[in-house]
Amino acid sequence: MRKLFLLFATLLCELGFSQELFVVTDPASNVPANSLGVNVMQSLFKEKFEEGYNYHFMPEVTYGLNKNLMFRGTTFISNRSNTIVTEGGGIMAKYRFYSSDDLNSHFRMAAYGRYSINNADIHQEQLETWGHNTGFETGIIATKLIKKVAISSSVSFEKAFDNKPNYEFPSTIGNNATNFTFSVGKLMYPKKYTNYKQTNINLMIELVGQTINENGKSFLDIVPAIQFIFNSQARIDVAYRQQLVNSMVRSAPNGVYFNLYYTFFNLKGQK
Repeated sequence: MRKLFLLFATLLCELGFSQELFVVTDPASNVPANSLGVNVMQSLFKEKFEEGYNYHFMPEVTYGLNKNLMFRGTTFISNRSNTIVTEGGGIMAKYRFYSSDDLNSHFRMAAYGRYSINNADIHQEQLETWGHNTGFETGIIATKLIKKVAISSSVSFEKAFDNKPNYEFPSTIGNNATNFTFSVGKLMYPKKYTNYKQTNINLMIELVGQTINENGKSFLDIVPAIQFIFNSQARIDVAYRQQLVNSMVRSAPNGVYFNLYYTFFNLKGQK
């Protein structure tokens, strides 16, 4: 019974009260230790230079090795070639190296790294190793929780390589960039917790930007989102991404996200 109580308390802390579950950015917190998160990620973006839409399906699994270290694997599938094809995948690790916890607030910092491979054509100046480019990204995240509001920000360095076997990275555009994000999320419902089975409704706004280091070309997007959490275990995200400022070539900057997320807790304790 004591173990069951501790598990439910962890669920409320990690999935309910903290409100650190953003749609397109990661907070400094990790998935709980010995737990597996499965995310069915989908996006549909309007093509800018041709007719139609750019659809991406990117299933991913995330495992919490312990409270400070987690690993993630993602597969990249899209209709870029006018048919649904698998273009590659990526692996990511995140380490929470600082945590200061209080009763109704906490502050956390984490470092992360990602490496991806991709075989699609290179069709824009924007660098995106999360679904478009072969390359790596490494950065630092800081997240502050104050009661029902979470504020998170990150900065990272990203570098792209050739998309083998057929596409060399163009020499006419910059192959490395600085990324920056700023996200705010708030728990809107329930107003007061009575049990872990209550449905949570979160509203959030995320700002996502990038600057190409070689030439200074940049973009800044805004991503408003609504999020539903059921039984402290299942999650639905709906978000819209809109370009605010841009000076680089981007093939499909505006569109929607729809994510389905489920967490399997305490895997080592299950028989």
